[in-house]
Amino acid sequence: MSAEENIAVVVLAAGGSSRLGRPKQLVEFKGKTLLEHTMEKVDMLGFQTKILVLGANQDSIQEKIETKGFNVVTNNNWEQGMASSIKMGLEASLAEENGLDHVLFLVSDQPFLERTNLIGLVHTQLTKKPKATYSQYGENIGVPAIFSKAAFPLLLNLEGDEGAKKLIYSKDFDFCTETFKNGGFDVDTEEDVQQLKQMDL
Repeated sequence: MSAEENIAVVVLAAGGSSRLGRPKQLVEFKGKTLLEHTMEKVDMLGFQTKILVLGANQDSIQEKIETKGFNVVTNNNWEQGMASSIKMGLEASLAEENGLDHVLFLVSDQPFLERTNLIGLVHTQLTKKPKATYSQYGENIGVPAIFSKAAFPLLLNLEGDEGAKKLIYSKDFDFCTETFKNGGFDVDTEEDVQQLKQMDL
């Protein structure tokens, strides 16, 4: 999929799942953990550079999940917030891939992610050539999202718990969106897990 342009993929999975009280990365749905589900969708598309950012609960996650094919980087500062993982993932991608054109960011707790969501994002990004293409679910936009190299300096300047959504408010930041129908469902609480189990039919 990334033959024409250099696209790296970064899966952000360093968070501590404080509201859930256990690693959300290891919550199971349809026979797989949520992190395995995300990694599997990435693997389907044949990206060459694949980065997995881990932090909290790294040992227990790696004991349970086969990370073959992904370059695992450890964010020891995961408690500082999402920005530290975004920057670490981007820096690892740049170190691995000369002439990187785009980076695609995903998180590990979107159980309804499909490969078609990723294909749509990449297609829009490569054809319309904005600084970024985000997923849109209802009134919200967010990840998965893909960024051009023109946005890399802005990503590297994020701080604390700022996510890449903040960039849409930057001056002259042009972006597109692709609909991700169930992208707004993520797993933050035990109630979310129970709701997900009811859907696992």
